Amino acid sequence: MTVSLEVAEGVGTLRLDRPPMNALDIATQDRLKELAEEATRREDVRAVVVYGGEKVFAAGADIKEMQEMDHTAMVLRARALQDSFTAVARIPKPVVAAVTGYALGGGCELALCADFRIAGENAKLGQPEILLGLIPGAGGTQRLARLVGPSKAKDLIFTGRMVKAEEAREIGLVDRVVPADEVYTQAHAWAVRLAQGPALALRAAKESIDTGLETDLDTGLAIERNWFAGLFATEDRERGMRSFVAEGPGKAKFL
Repeated sequence: MTVSLEVAEGVGTLRLDRPPMNALDIATQDRLKELAEEATRREDVRAVVVYGGEKVFAAGADIKEMQEMDHTAMVLRARALQDSFTAVARIPKPVVAAVTGYALGGGCELALCADFRIAGENAKLGQPEILLGLIPGAGGTQRLARLVGPSKAKDLIFTGRMVKAEEAREIGLVDRVVPADEVYTQAHAWAVRLAQGPALALRAAKESIDTGLETDLDTGLAIERNWFAGLFATEDRERGMRSFVAEGPGKAKFL
């Protein structure tokens, strides 16, 4: 299979495996959606790592496959393309992208779906669709602008240029740059740490932030308020406060 889901220590690794460049053809997109939805449902998956392997994250769409598609075919496919990436973005658990090598086009758009991005020193990211006479179609014009701001997003999308890991960190496209051979280890460690946290509170935090960014401040505050009050009905909240009173901060165990 071109995408797999492996679970260890509460962390589900969504692994792209379509050598040599992890090109995201239709079959890979559909499989990614299927496994993202599985990761959402599974109680033993409490955090997720998206990983393309040691050499490359994903170099973009399968251009040969796309070249054969006309306007009608893409009208019928475009929503499914976006939906496959949105399924990753909507996993209600912490998601980290472990980026090595190229993350271009659809590969960059996939990384944008994560909550946190750890990149290797060898990483190169970009949205080169303009060089094909296209624009990003899997969320790039929207998620990139929300992450790095419209001016930087327009620079990358208008020019199609690639940015190396350090520049990506400077503009906020990635959050941490590490040696290439440590990318997965550090991403997995980040995910394991959060997998040990209170699952419902983490879900509430993610949904409050993500949904709030799409609306006005008053509506965002209402979303936060409702989640905040709702968490008082959870066992995790009882455990966390009981531990705080008895032992001090940071000692609660949620598993």
